[in-house]
Amino acid sequence: MASPLSPIPPPPFFSSTTTTTTLTRRSLLLSSTLSTTLIAPPNLSSSNSLSPPPLLDTTITDRVFLDFSLCPTYFRTVPYTSTTATASESTPLCSDPTPLGRLVIGLYGNLLPLTVSTFKLMCTSSSYKNTLVHKIFPGQFFQAGRQGRNREYGEVHLLPTLDLPRNTETVDSKAFLLKHSRAGVVSLCLSENDDDDEVKLDSDYRNVEFLITTGPGPCPQLDNNNIVFGTVLEGIGVCFWKLLLYIPFSQSLGAFTHFIWMLRNCLATTDFHVQISGLDVVTAISSIPTYKPSERIRQLNDLAEFFGDERAQKGRTLWNRPLKTVYISDCGELQVTNPSMSPSLP
Repeated sequence: MASPLSPIPPPPFFSSTTTTTTLTRRSLLLSSTLSTTLIAPPNLSSSNSLSPPPLLDTTITDRVFLDFSLCPTYFRTVPYTSTTATASESTPLCSDPTPLGRLVIGLYGNLLPLTVSTFKLMCTSSSYKNTLVHKIFPGQFFQAGRQGRNREYGEVHLLPTLDLPRNTETVDSKAFLLKHSRAGVVSLCLSENDDDDEVKLDSDYRNVEFLITTGPGPCPQLDNNNIVFGTVLEGIGVCFWKLLLYIPFSQSLGAFTHFIWMLRNCLATTDFHVQISGLDVVTAISSIPTYKPSERIRQLNDLAEFFGDERAQKGRTLWNRPLKTVYISDCGELQVTNPSMSPSLP
């Protein structure tokens, strides 16, 4: 007859009284510790995870204006010297300039006092006057205020008497919080700066190059690399029929789209000689055709850069140059009686 099955031995935790008591106490202590850790609510007082984003004071404290014009004839300014500084400011750049319009720019003086004071001083001293819009990126932004050794060709030349403060905001992380989220954002060029290399080596070098976004969409590639310090508020444009002479609607699909958009806005008004807004002035500038190298030239340029040829970088300075001369014909400051918030901040 088969013997009955032997009982299954207890698990090791319960093999003896002493061992059971010791292991049970340890397990209880471990389980109580784990339960306390798992059940404990998160620390809601932590300011790192739930802290709101910092509030930025984007009050419009100052207003400046920039007048833009087209020069269909030969463009050349009077050389900038101590004796001709005043004369060059009043000398016309071409025989038949065509005004594009005026941009009124609001500046965030409370948020970026050094950047704003430098830009305002450049406008009030007419240092931007008779200088070129040297690059246009259709559908993104255009650049102005490039410094060079030769003001004769529309480059900015800072006079020794112009005492600009050293801008320490370029190394302050808080200065890069505003984004290039729409058209009409005014920004100090840092990553996009293309001032003359010899000028940058000067111990008294000050960066005064700026860009203005043209839309229609944002420019995230500019964020965290350039300092947004203002916004386009308003403008006084030129007559509709003059714009038709300079809108290159046959050059590209993007330019044709801008032309149709402005045409629709003009036809929606009762006055044929309609005055366009500040953003329309920006759009008119961005619609000017630019130099675009062919794919073969781009490949040769990349090859030259790979072999360390310095001419590659110099060649790229010609890319995106406007094929028609666009320049700042006048600039200055407008008084702000009551500082206010801009209706369309970034």
